[in-house]
Amino acid sequence: MNIVPISESAVVCSLPPPASIQQQRQLWTFARQLQSEQDIVEVVLGMNNLTVFTDFFVDFKPLVQRLEQLWAELKVSDFQGRHIEIPVIYGGERGQDLSDVAKFHQTTPERIIQMHSEPIYTVYMIGFQAGFPYLGGLPENLHTPRRASPRAVVPAGSVGIGGVQTGDLSFFFARWVAIDRLY
Repeated sequence: MNIVPISESAVVCSLPPPASIQQQRQLWTFARQLQSEQDIVEVVLGMNNLTVFTDFFVDFKPLVQRLEQLWAELKVSDFQGRHIEIPVIYGGERGQDLSDVAKFHQTTPERIIQMHSEPIYTVYMIGFQAGFPYLGGLPENLHTPRRASPRAVVPAGSVGIGGVQTGDLSFFFARWVAIDRLY
């Protein structure tokens, strides 16, 4: 784990890429454990990292040593999340890039739909826009680059692929490729 100060009252604790469910479970456990630590005000989970906010008068050297010790002794908890089924309609106005994604992967739109709808995805983190879930578990054969030139509008409710991620585009996202929409 790499621990770096990012302000006078915060450090970011990062794991090496790529993000994985195993690493995310470690971070979830670590975040839970840190919430009861003295001098820690808040813990914000990211994808493959977490940010630890402290009181302003905390000396970073002992804090970093304590974080390193806690990480070394970490015993990963077994997390049982909620399973939520999200009905989706592929293609159409909110899935305007489905054909392009199929062409990129040299397959059919029907095969893209099958590959995208089969996995069980895990919410790694809630993103920079309120409620945007960064989902892990997108099959590698569906990894698709973001659009080179952003769209003026991607309708809210679209489901998109951006690189190795997939997610519900509840708000405007110009560079993700939209393959379907929430039902």
